[in-house]
Amino acid sequence: MPISQRNSTKIITSVPVRDFYESFKDALELELVAGEKGLDKTIRERSLNRPALAMTGFFKYFANKRIQLLGAGEMAYLRDHPDDEEREIMTSILNKNVPCIIISRNLAPTKLMRTLADEFQTPLIRSTLTTKTLSTEATILLEDKFAPRTHIHGTLLDIRGMGTLICGESGVGKSECALALIERGHSLVADDLTYVKRLSDRELMGTSSELSRGYMECRGLGIINIAELFGVRSIRLEKRIDLIIHFVNWTSGMHEERTGLEENHMEVLDMKVPLMEIPVRPGRDMARLVEVAAMVRALKLIGHDSAVEFNERLIAHMSKGDS
Repeated sequence: MPISQRNSTKIITSVPVRDFYESFKDALELELVAGEKGLDKTIRERSLNRPALAMTGFFKYFANKRIQLLGAGEMAYLRDHPDDEEREIMTSILNKNVPCIIISRNLAPTKLMRTLADEFQTPLIRSTLTTKTLSTEATILLEDKFAPRTHIHGTLLDIRGMGTLICGESGVGKSECALALIERGHSLVADDLTYVKRLSDRELMGTSSELSRGYMECRGLGIINIAELFGVRSIRLEKRIDLIIHFVNWTSGMHEERTGLEENHMEVLDMKVPLMEIPVRPGRDMARLVEVAAMVRALKLIGHDSAVEFNERLIAHMSKGDS
């Protein structure tokens, strides 16, 4: 199969605190209050940790690779202790080399917390968001940051809600097919090169580079601005990949699927995506075939498989004839 993406796979194992802070400063309403020298520390897990048990001295299973989140409960607990005990609590946590500490609800850190954050070079960050909202939003954003990534040579479209990736050799007609589909009201996500990331081990999301977004190269015509020609509804920023269609040049005697009972898959970032192979030859309406293929896949997702249903009817008819 000439669709290759294995050598380009990028696995993210850590994210610098600086990258997290600068990327999501506005989204999470973050403010750096101390420990600026520690911004080059790295976050090595994609979720946040509430260090309530650690504050009581229990460090077994302490998730020191995660961002430490202090809510109203943790802050009230610290303020209920004299300075020497607060120092002992915070020092025991900071000694575990945590990447950073975020305080929610716009609560003001104590003077001692600021001092220790600078001393241990651990970023101390404040957010105006509630603890629950901050935990949820930050986890989602970290999932995106840690998502494994790759790129595939192919054109990704949204066809009636189905993310359909059209692949094939150069010059086989991918862009011409995509252009015909866009003209019929479907949306372009990426042309020629699709960037893919795996989110939460449950779905693959495809997008284009910012430079080429909204543009398409069509042989003989050159570069086309899709949004200007067909309107902004013809462009999507990203889409889940539900189906891969591989165009192959037709040759006499080649195997062609006739029943649809056999389902093939392509492995992308360790996830299996349904794969259909469609031969290309003069006179075939490739755009219509791709459109129908996407609708067939949509029907399968809701439990209707035409090939299986017809096969069952055929078997029932043959059994009836035998009787």
